[in-house]
Amino acid sequence: MSSKRVFFGALLVVVLAGAGAATYIVKDSRAKEVPNKEKSGKGPGKGAGTVPVLVVAAVQQTLAVTVQAIGNVEAYTSVALKARIDGQILAVDFQEGKEVRKGDILFRIDPRPFEASLRQSEAQALRDIASRDQAASQEKRYQELLDKNFVSKDAFAQFRTNAATAEATSRASQAALENAKLNLDYTVIRAPIDGFVGRALLQAGNMVKANDTISLVIINQVKPVYVSFAIPEQQLPVVRELMRKNPLSVEVATPGTDKPLAAGRIAFLDNAVDQTTGTIKVRAVFDNSGVALWPGQFVTVRVKLYDQENATVVPSRALQTGPAGQFVYVIKPDMTAEMRKVTVMRTQGELSVIADGVLAKDEKVVVRGALRLAPGSKVSIQDPGAAS
Repeated sequence: MSSKRVFFGALLVVVLAGAGAATYIVKDSRAKEVPNKEKSGKGPGKGAGTVPVLVVAAVQQTLAVTVQAIGNVEAYTSVALKARIDGQILAVDFQEGKEVRKGDILFRIDPRPFEASLRQSEAQALRDIASRDQAASQEKRYQELLDKNFVSKDAFAQFRTNAATAEATSRASQAALENAKLNLDYTVIRAPIDGFVGRALLQAGNMVKANDTISLVIINQVKPVYVSFAIPEQQLPVVRELMRKNPLSVEVATPGTDKPLAAGRIAFLDNAVDQTTGTIKVRAVFDNSGVALWPGQFVTVRVKLYDQENATVVPSRALQTGPAGQFVYVIKPDMTAEMRKVTVMRTQGELSVIADGVLAKDEKVVVRGALRLAPGSKVSIQDPGAAS
């Protein structure tokens, strides 16, 4: 009997121990399930928030249709000044980079050799004039003798020839005298146009040659001034048609800014389209009275073609790009977001012109917060001041 009691006692201990272990396992598994539920976000009130956005109303306004390009400022006239005689530069009478007027003295060349040549030519001219007058007097006297048959016709012919030769020699001397005066005038080099002078390429003391390959200085006329640029050949028919009616206005600005530097008009269209680029060269002229434009400067050119009335305009930052193209988020009256595909006709500054019929006037489009939106998302519209 004692051995049976020992066996049943041991069996009872094992059963109780197993029951305790099973109870522990159940409690441990429940403890692990609670955090998983909380992580799954399926508790009450989860996912019910709205997306804060900043919106702008689509507007309809009159907007200028323009063609934009990068242009280069060119001098209206550019003159490379050269000497017309040989000699030594005595003085440079201008300040480099400054404005000069037509007729201002720029260089002086040693005039002494040309003064001596002028005096020689004057003396030669006086001698030949005296010879001419003597020959003319003899011709007149022998004409009278011929009329009285005191001399032969052959003798008179010789005196007539002498008179004609003396007249020709006198005229040649006068031409040489005028040439000597011109050479003396060329010793003073004057500005042929109004403009700005560059750096003097030859200084006082240097020898110069007539029509040498080296220029003395370059003068650029900048009032008025040209701006050259190119437009796509697709725009050529419109530009030519509008130019027949009125001059097309042009504005230029510093690249990266919208503030106009100057306003002008198109003055020239090239006579052929560049086949390598598909563009045509255009030149506009500007008064440039304030010298806002400088030769060699790069500028942004805007050619105004015409005014488009009732254009639907939204800020360019409202545009989003997806697999199907560009779209905007429109806020419906029930404060949900609607994704609407749009077609951008053109961009002007920070505004984009949308094709007609896509957006209605005063519809609200999202300009900030679109990355957190999906079609049908609930939104809350922020105040612009608070959003900033």
